[in-house]
Amino acid sequence: MAKKSALWSYTIAGWSGFYVMLVELLSGRLIAPSFGSSIYVWGSVIFVFMLGLSIGYLLGGIYSKYNPSVLKLCGILVASALTTLPTVLFGTQLLDFFFNLITDPRFGSLTTCLGLFLIPTVFAGMISPYAIRIIVKNKESSGHDAGYLYFISTLGSSVGTLLTAFYLVLLFEINTIFLAGISISVILGGLGAIFNYDKE
Repeated sequence: MAKKSALWSYTIAGWSGFYVMLVELLSGRLIAPSFGSSIYVWGSVIFVFMLGLSIGYLLGGIYSKYNPSVLKLCGILVASALTTLPTVLFGTQLLDFFFNLITDPRFGSLTTCLGLFLIPTVFAGMISPYAIRIIVKNKESSGHDAGYLYFISTLGSSVGTLLTAFYLVLLFEINTIFLAGISISVILGGLGAIFNYDKE
């Protein structure tokens, strides 16, 4: 059972790393038609994602103290995906709204990123510290387990960056990529919940 929980935790952490970078790169492409692709825009994107992840790390560590389980970890993954859905459904309208409200590309892009991507990134940031709490069973192996999980998560981020930038954006529309990423997250979270429900 412990190996099963660890396997699901590593898998979810790896996919979450991939998903975060996919969304981050697409966010720049999404905002570019309205606010451009200057250093201000990418600075806003990076700031919001770093802020969201840092808040998520804190909240994930706190939440992990209360009966951590793979089932709850799956719920965090699904929450990260579903809170990205408004970007697909209302992204254009929100971009137009923020563009008309704030024409300065610095604060316009920052406000847009905060409105669209902060909450999903917070949920994504919760995954790694929460997964570590599930995996680590004793102090002797804690460093090894944490290092291995962050390796998997960061490797997922690296692959997500390269695959999105080199291939996905050239082959598919932005909303199609968003929907595919959201769907994979929901399916993975659902399967994890089903296969680990008996442990609750």
